[in-house]
Amino acid sequence: MAMTGWGTRKKGFVHGFTLLELMIALGVAAIIATFAIPAYRSHAAKAHRMEAAAALYRAAQFVESARIGETAGGGAPAALPSGVDQAPGSGTAVYRLRLRAESATNGGYAIEAEPVSQGAMQDDACGIFIIDATGTRANRAGAELGASEAAACWSSR
Repeated sequence: MAMTGWGTRKKGFVHGFTLLELMIALGVAAIIATFAIPAYRSHAAKAHRMEAAAALYRAAQFVESARIGETAGGGAPAALPSGVDQAPGSGTAVYRLRLRAESATNGGYAIEAEPVSQGAMQDDACGIFIIDATGTRANRAGAELGASEAAACWSSR
């Protein structure tokens, strides 16, 4: 007769999960995923927005430096250089930055960060981020954004 103590097993006895235990484990994993995936997507979208805002400030700093370096009658450069023209600055672009010409309201220039088509932020509610020479921040989206929604787009919280 074989011993059946710790570390030994009876002939024909198989260790493993029962179907019920497996279904409980899958249920717990599904519940966790239900909360974790939307939270992750929200966090990733907020990180992309903050990267766009930071890229706009870097581009504005570049434009201001270029304007100071120009002659007294000089204006903003015609375009942004590589690395300053996208967010993030290296790797796959999520936003493309464009320099807009002087108008009666923008103080000399405006810079836009537009989501890349077919990119992670293409359907983002914040739409296009805009900053101008006066420091005014704005968003242009498909739907009209209220003041609190626009402020939330630029907020890191």
